[in-house]
Amino acid sequence: MKIKPVYTKLIFISTLLICLTPIVNSPIALILGFLLANFFGNPFITWTNVAVKWLLKIAVVGLGFGMYLQETINAGMDGLLLTVFSIISVLVLGWLIGKALKLHKNTSHLISSGTAICGGSAIAAVSSVINAKEKEISISLGVIFLLNSIALIIFPPIGHFFDLSQYQFGLWSAIAIHDTSSVVGAALTYGNEALKTATTVKLARALWIIPISFLTMFLFKGKNGKVNIPWFIFLFMGAILLNSFFYLPDYLTQTITGISKKLLVVTLFFIGAGLSAEAVKDSGIKPIVLGVILWLFISISSLAIILNNLF
Repeated sequence: MKIKPVYTKLIFISTLLICLTPIVNSPIALILGFLLANFFGNPFITWTNVAVKWLLKIAVVGLGFGMYLQETINAGMDGLLLTVFSIISVLVLGWLIGKALKLHKNTSHLISSGTAICGGSAIAAVSSVINAKEKEISISLGVIFLLNSIALIIFPPIGHFFDLSQYQFGLWSAIAIHDTSSVVGAALTYGNEALKTATTVKLARALWIIPISFLTMFLFKGKNGKVNIPWFIFLFMGAILLNSFFYLPDYLTQTITGISKKLLVVTLFFIGAGLSAEAVKDSGIKPIVLGVILWLFISISSLAIILNNLF
């Protein structure tokens, strides 16, 4: 029996309110959103899609008020070599595997870019450069989001299994998980110090969207493509500077960061509510194979490098 729209909305709002409580963390919020969307539907799909984009940006900027400039620079520099290695190796490997699988070069490049840099944001930026078709974009986003969802759930237990420090886990999640939302969600589950490291390294990594977009424009001979610069990263840095050079009361910074962390949980609930089983099926097998191989490669290689202190 089909549930009336008013009850579907009531269920959705009630679940959202539960996500605002301390009993729900990032992975649980994502799972709740996915289950709700597939059993009852998302009655606010248009609104939640818009909300995800803005809430994530607001939350990340808010987290900047809990960080200081020197530790941010240290985290960014520590992850620089690993970031460069991961981006270059994933893009090259993605090109080779894409050719072997006989995937369309647009789809192959979108998945590779999303894996190498920052998931959906990189796909959105690169797709505008190569004038990708809507189907190519949706397939790439579906693959990346599926792997994001898995990583958000399994990375914290793996981190504990290998006894990773807060810093090590933050660095690993920033390198091996695609989207910023899933990176900060996994790191938030692991601990506050992991969250600081993960957020800083991931946002520094996201800046690579700019050179990769220009490189893509050259490789694909695009002439009218636009480069979408993630401007909220500069607001994040501004928040860090304010907290580093001006006196801000502890209650203020703690309140802002506390709200930001809860916004991240809500964002992941909305992301889960936007994922349907049909969307996963529509991705097809070859793009999923490419995405999984690239994800396993960067996850395992970066973990090995971190465990052996090779960076």
